[in-house]
Amino acid sequence: MIQNKNIVLTGCNSGIGLETLKILASGGNKILCVDKNTDVLETMASENIIVMQKDVSTKESVDEIFAKAEEIFDFIDIFYANAGYPYYEEMNYCDWDRVRAMFDTNVFSPIYTYQRYVNYLNGRKGIFAITVSAIGEMAMPGFTVYASSKFAMHGFQQGVRLEKPDNVQLTCLYPVATETGFFKASAPIVYKKPFPVQKADVVARKMVKGIEKGRKKVSPCALFGVSKVLMGVCPPVRTAYWALEKRKFNEYKENIKNGTGVKWDE
Repeated sequence: MIQNKNIVLTGCNSGIGLETLKILASGGNKILCVDKNTDVLETMASENIIVMQKDVSTKESVDEIFAKAEEIFDFIDIFYANAGYPYYEEMNYCDWDRVRAMFDTNVFSPIYTYQRYVNYLNGRKGIFAITVSAIGEMAMPGFTVYASSKFAMHGFQQGVRLEKPDNVQLTCLYPVATETGFFKASAPIVYKKPFPVQKADVVARKMVKGIEKGRKKVSPCALFGVSKVLMGVCPPVRTAYWALEKRKFNEYKENIKNGTGVKWDE
């Protein structure tokens, strides 16, 4: 069990981050909770749960998070860069800023945060954690930009692991689709979720355990691990899986085109 640690946790107003916070909130841990939305976090605020409303997508914001952490903590034991968001859409547009916005949050922010944390540690032992994604190992229809951001993070963790100093523990989470506000945030109308879907509390428990045990990689869904092996041995299995997911995506595109989709709030 992770106890009596000073922790920075981003993207924790909902989903995996919130479930992780609920677990870490016990055991005498003191947590700086960072999110651009803080309505849920405000209801949990206490002496040991300090809420900071901040969008992590800029260098200045990350610098401010470190400044706040250094103000309230004697030492940052764990920094978990969990913040990120998706698009579910057809790649049929030309929009530099839309793509850059996702990379600012999903890629540039965690990479810069890692740089800042290693520099902050200055040889002292610390734990840096990142939420990557299973989609960072296998792309999906409808998630082209999101998948590319997670492929970037998969490549980052793979490369930096070969270079990082021994005092830094790097633990990366690779969840499959998770039952959170992820889907609602990704598209204006309801769509059929990719298979399989996990519960956020299950993912969070496995991630916390992974951090505690010093694991390099946490893959909460055993089925995904088995399927990767199967798809590697028998590529037509992956082709068939992609065909099923593409069928869902084509249905979504038709609903968008015809205005027949159901909005999330309806």
